[in-house]
Amino acid sequence: MVRWRSETGPAAHILIRISKVRVNTQAVLKRAQQIQSMKTPKKQWQAAWLLKAVTCIDLTTLAGDDTPSNVHRLCLKAIQPVRYDLLKSMDMHDKGVTTGAVCVYPSRVADAVKTLKAANSSLPVASVATGFPAGQTPLETRLQEVRMAVDDGATEIDIVINRMLAITGQWEAMYDEICQFREACGDAHMKTILAIGELGTFTNVYKASLVSMMAGSDFIKTSTGKEAVNATYPVAIVMVRAIRDYFLSTGHKVGFKPAGGIRTAKESLVWLTLIKEELGNDWLCPHLFRLGASSLLADIERQVGPHTKKKHNKRESLIYHHLL
Repeated sequence: MVRWRSETGPAAHILIRISKVRVNTQAVLKRAQQIQSMKTPKKQWQAAWLLKAVTCIDLTTLAGDDTPSNVHRLCLKAIQPVRYDLLKSMDMHDKGVTTGAVCVYPSRVADAVKTLKAANSSLPVASVATGFPAGQTPLETRLQEVRMAVDDGATEIDIVINRMLAITGQWEAMYDEICQFREACGDAHMKTILAIGELGTFTNVYKASLVSMMAGSDFIKTSTGKEAVNATYPVAIVMVRAIRDYFLSTGHKVGFKPAGGIRTAKESLVWLTLIKEELGNDWLCPHLFRLGASSLLADIERQVGPHTKKKHNKRESLIYHHLL
């Protein structure tokens, strides 16, 4: 898909090499169509895969009218994302099924941490930062925002890149900025948002993915959810191929997070299929795959419901336990 051969070496050397990268657009589109046309799991397997999707959701609220009370409700939903009666009918009520994390604005991190602590939950709190969603504030302001979110208890930080640097090909400057964000995050996991709808080309998406990983990102993420174009399957192919190339070059696994416009259970199954086909089973876990979503859970519960109306045999229960 790309004319780039992985090799280890100093960051500056690789930055020079990626300037020559070109993505084969037709190959990307063809592969995305193949993924979308694949059969998704049915019956009890579908219910199991949907529970897997639940555990990978970053349950998110990023609204201008966020308050401590709606963040409180979000956290409680993240702790118990699927109705107890549905989980009990699947023999999964005592398996600790939660979402992957809750994701909020920096000013609401303390509210989320307080709620989860009161509920005796170790669920991660993720915070967007660095001038989300546009990333157009001064660098020191963006760095301070990261530090404040970490100080308030965020254990995951979703940063946004400076799109101007990517669009104009200033890859070394972009690398330097992300390295500074990485340092400001400390022990917190850093997810780097590319805002793919504003990068212009698949080639820019690939280069931005690679630079972000080189600078220490634990995840690369498609979108803020605020752009005109958010998570799409062709862009995902480009990003996960960059993840695969980086892994083959360094041996280091970086996670992937599509976000923006993911609302249906069927879509979540396609995303899981894409990850399984492109990166393998190792990435099918919250440590390496997240879905950024705010309304996806409701549809997943609706789709899981019919599978709980009949008595499950031992084999079906093993299916649920195996996937989770």
